[in-house]
Amino acid sequence: MATTEPPTPTPVPLTTDGTVHVGSDTAREWWRDAVIYQVYPRSFADGDGDGIGDIPGITARLDHLRTLGIDAVWLSPFYRSPQKDAGYDVADYRDVDPLFGTLDDFDTMLAGAHERGMRVIVDLVPNHTSDQHVWFQQALAAAPGSPERARYIFRDGRGPAGEQPPNNWQSIFGGAAWTRVPDGQWYLHLFDSSQPDLDWNHPEVRTEFEDVLRFWLDRGVDGFRVDVAHGMVKAEGLPDWHGHVSMVDGGSSDDQPTDPGAPEDGSTGAGNQGPMFDQEGVHEIYRSWHQVLAGYDGDRCLVAEAWVEPLSRLARYVRPDEMHQAFNFSFLTTAWDAAALRRVIRASYRANDEVGAPTTWVLSNHDVVRHATRLGLPDPGVRPNGVFPGDPQPDEELGLRRARAASLLMLGLPGSAYLYQGEELGLPEHTTMPDEVRQDPGHFRTHGAEAGRDGCRVPLPWRADAPGYGFGPTGATWLPQPESYQRYAADTQYGVDGSTFELYRAALALRRTEGLGHGGLSWLDAWADSPDVVAFANRGVAVVANLSSTAVDLPDAEVLLASGPLEDGVLPADTTAWLRG
Repeated sequence: MATTEPPTPTPVPLTTDGTVHVGSDTAREWWRDAVIYQVYPRSFADGDGDGIGDIPGITARLDHLRTLGIDAVWLSPFYRSPQKDAGYDVADYRDVDPLFGTLDDFDTMLAGAHERGMRVIVDLVPNHTSDQHVWFQQALAAAPGSPERARYIFRDGRGPAGEQPPNNWQSIFGGAAWTRVPDGQWYLHLFDSSQPDLDWNHPEVRTEFEDVLRFWLDRGVDGFRVDVAHGMVKAEGLPDWHGHVSMVDGGSSDDQPTDPGAPEDGSTGAGNQGPMFDQEGVHEIYRSWHQVLAGYDGDRCLVAEAWVEPLSRLARYVRPDEMHQAFNFSFLTTAWDAAALRRVIRASYRANDEVGAPTTWVLSNHDVVRHATRLGLPDPGVRPNGVFPGDPQPDEELGLRRARAASLLMLGLPGSAYLYQGEELGLPEHTTMPDEVRQDPGHFRTHGAEAGRDGCRVPLPWRADAPGYGFGPTGATWLPQPESYQRYAADTQYGVDGSTFELYRAALALRRTEGLGHGGLSWLDAWADSPDVVAFANRGVAVVANLSSTAVDLPDAEVLLASGPLEDGVLPADTTAWLRG
């Protein structure tokens, strides 16, 4: 039988367009190029066996993070809370909830991270408190118009007897954003009714949170991730609004970012945030907070969780006297499309370079479907509210292949990168979780119309042969783990060539030694306008990502790292390679 030799690949020159989109000589505060790992405490590791992750569990797994090679840990809320919204309903900002441990446990964890060369960022939730916070309890006990109620947004209702809410705003979790109290007034809650919004026009509110910042800075934390950073201040008069508010407040992938008519700044075009978000007054707050952090050594940082578009408007949050970073949700929500990715990368650098801020990159977090699942769905949009059992199920193999490629592309970009716990294991979403075990308030407030965010919050698998896959000593887990987690367990990946953990570890090591985080980006000429390939150079390393369904020729260059096996000088579909030419 005759055989045919495979064709010799045509070498692709590693020439660039000469355009550097971010300078290589920027100041080197640690947060400018850090890789920061998000720990969702109740799902990371359980130290006491109650099925819920805790701070001692985090401490016990710090060596996993050191081996991975991250620069900092960001902890989702661990404060005293009734846990109506998994800790984002804070009752006491200066204490650890007994569910997670004690302040001493926190100090031990913080010291352990610092000893291993990792910084620690903690979550801050300033838009609202829990309804169990002492201030809100005082407000309920006080009369309308009292100083106690002035800390929150209480209003009289509309209608002859005040029986209608003060305006038509809807909660992000579904239903009305107002709840009436027995004396007839209404209070605002943009999230659950157990999360009343604070009135940030009140000086006592501002003073209180500056004191909270100092409490944790004095303990040694390295910064704060600010929840709903585009919230807090509302438009004067609280006017009605007829737009739609969701967890992805800046728009969705349904806006078709690959459309040639999409905005030049790379955003999805949903710039109107409504009268409850992105008001001018938030910037005064962050200028004040910036001054608080500037009084401490060690380059402490503020990170904005702000679903704001366009990117040029988001960049206003990271002007030199305000916050230090803002999550790049435009990147997270971009389709698996080469032209769209190039557009949002260009726009991100353009917007942030204007204000001298680093660009941050993120693909997953505790509010959106994990990218290993999202990229395996027939419609790989951001899907913030979960995947239902009745939805088309993802192609798990395709999703993981694309997720590895997307992560290697992201980690090759100059700037700072955020990882969500478990993505270094390639974890998929739990897409078949039954409704009766779900706990996300968004699922219940929408009467099941939204699956909720539980699927991305499932406890991590540490040992394949242990009950609960080693999450804790008893095998109990607060949410059920899918059977597939057994093959993703951390102990099956350590030291295994080609495993997702080892891919991430190698990428972070190369990123550090090659200085990619503080490098400069130039587009590779050969693929400058390719519909299938995103390719750029950064400090002598070429990053080439093939987003097509067929292989493409690789340059004649040394392969430093690849997200999947390479084939005779070609880059397979849905694969990224780092090269040195």
